[in-house]
Amino acid sequence: MAEREAIVIRQLRKSYRALEAVRGIDLTIREGEIFGLIGPDGAGKTSVFQILGGVMPATSGEVKLFGANPREARPFTGYLTQTFSLYQDLSVEENLRYVGELRRLPLRQIRERGIRYLRMFGMDQFIDRLAGRLSGGMKQKLALACALIAEPKILLLDEPTTGVDPISRREFWDTLAQLSALGMTMVVATPYLDEAERCHRVSLMHDGLIRMTGTPAEVRASLGLHRIELRTSDLARSEVALAHAAGIHDVQRFGDRLDVMAADPDQAESLVREIMSRAGVQIASLRRSEPTLENAFVSLLTHFGGEIPESNFPARHPQRKRTGDIAIGARGLTKRYGDFYAVRDVNLEVRYGEIYGLLGANGAGKTTTIKMLCGLTEPSGGEAQLAGERRSLRSPSVREHVGYMSQKFSLYDDLTVSQNLAYFAGVYGVPDTERVEKMDWVLRFSGLEGRANQVTGSLPGGWKQRVSFGAAIMHEPAVLFLDEPTSGVDPLARRGFWRVINDLADRGAAILVTTHYLEEAEQCNRLGLMVAGELVAEGTPTGIKAEQEGHLIELRVDRLQAGLEILKAHFEHWRVSLFGDRIHVIADDPPERAIPDLTALLEAEGLRVEYVAEREYSLEDVFLVVVEKARREGKVAKED
Repeated sequence: MAEREAIVIRQLRKSYRALEAVRGIDLTIREGEIFGLIGPDGAGKTSVFQILGGVMPATSGEVKLFGANPREARPFTGYLTQTFSLYQDLSVEENLRYVGELRRLPLRQIRERGIRYLRMFGMDQFIDRLAGRLSGGMKQKLALACALIAEPKILLLDEPTTGVDPISRREFWDTLAQLSALGMTMVVATPYLDEAERCHRVSLMHDGLIRMTGTPAEVRASLGLHRIELRTSDLARSEVALAHAAGIHDVQRFGDRLDVMAADPDQAESLVREIMSRAGVQIASLRRSEPTLENAFVSLLTHFGGEIPESNFPARHPQRKRTGDIAIGARGLTKRYGDFYAVRDVNLEVRYGEIYGLLGANGAGKTTTIKMLCGLTEPSGGEAQLAGERRSLRSPSVREHVGYMSQKFSLYDDLTVSQNLAYFAGVYGVPDTERVEKMDWVLRFSGLEGRANQVTGSLPGGWKQRVSFGAAIMHEPAVLFLDEPTSGVDPLARRGFWRVINDLADRGAAILVTTHYLEEAEQCNRLGLMVAGELVAEGTPTGIKAEQEGHLIELRVDRLQAGLEILKAHFEHWRVSLFGDRIHVIADDPPERAIPDLTALLEAEGLRVEYVAEREYSLEDVFLVVVEKARREGKVAKED
């Protein structure tokens, strides 16, 4: 990679009256680099992006983009903002033309570049579709194409994949890798730490300051901690027993395991065995694994004063002892619109005390399924069961036991936070004697103490999600539907969400969750994967991964882009993906055969293989394998 400096930031500050959002940061970003800016909500990331994009001035300090100040650099800077900023009632082609003409490009050039980028993103067949009718992933691809129409030297991407499904996210990042190889410099903000792994370097930003900068591997290594995966017969009791043990740095609960972080893994393993024995909990398995970037992020931010939202929800009504009974059920559930099947013959069961994750790409049928399960949409066929009722799912006796957080923010933007909470407390029938206590808890959980009178529409996306979640659980539902509850939420807040979700499940609630962030899906007890309206795989996170055929091979070569192109020429596109300075290949052959074959293929093309090894499947890899297998069997989503 060229060492030419693309962006230089020196002592940058930005104040909004008494609030100092950016407090004197220094950064140097190299040409052709994918640079990640990560941090919690309110860290100052968007202010940095707006200054780099020439949208607003800095309060003080120096910012240079290839030697020019941000306003002078706007002709060669592309900026994809946090919210979809194009015109919903214009077609794909019309949006591209509008942005191109704003950039004063000739019409011929707009057409040529537009079709080139649409083909690169697999969107050329949708050129006449209105932007408002595109899925979330396609909207983001269109927004990226518009940002690229002027062929900028620098591209600013502020949370570009929020709400985008895993397949579209991987395609999006593969495109960024191609553009980086062509010399384009990119600065990316993302709440998804698996995406930050794909950056060449990252900076951790907190409270207006840069706390650490390095490669993802360097950030992980800076922890000085090891991760131990613990599976036991009782995760809730295990988590409580380990939470404050000396020698244990952190404990995080997932759907079928605990992640235990410790400096000395040998000592920690002995300690875990001793504590589990005293607690009377049987250990199913105990194994060491590398820390994730999210482990590092949470650990470092808490060290610098970041706080996980309060999770002690003031529950006042013990759930009936129904754990194990079916709370949400479907038998042959089908929804048809004319000849199109949005959902086809779905069978599932979610029991009280269980967290069930429903996963799928955009258009897979997840939201339609949820709407049928909670009585908002009538099925075309089959039967749904909800909170013990099979017929009258909309009856008041059922409604009082159900909570629902919709995919799109469901509160009223023109009301204050307190007005929204008071309204939903009334709708859900929260007793007057509990309303103040529970509304106060939502404000603490949302980080909005003292800001109850703020208009809800002015809140950043992450804070809105916290308020919406709090509003959905104030009445202590026995059945809870959460449709992408943590979309756009930073990792610290996400940890707080899942502590509350686990607590609700431990008290007996049945919870059905959808998410596009597949590392988060590991938090569920069981998962169901949907493709084109059908449920095609089901099981625990570990079980689903273990069932998949093939092997994940990770390698690093001296000429990264050349290696990527060679492998993509020899394998199906979905099998090869770039992760920062590494390439992942999903091979059918066992590693003892696949590794020599891959090495020989690359070396025959004049590349040097610097590192190669088998890695564990991530849930995202599994998702891609399952979707591809389903597509081969003829299951294709409408959008495709």
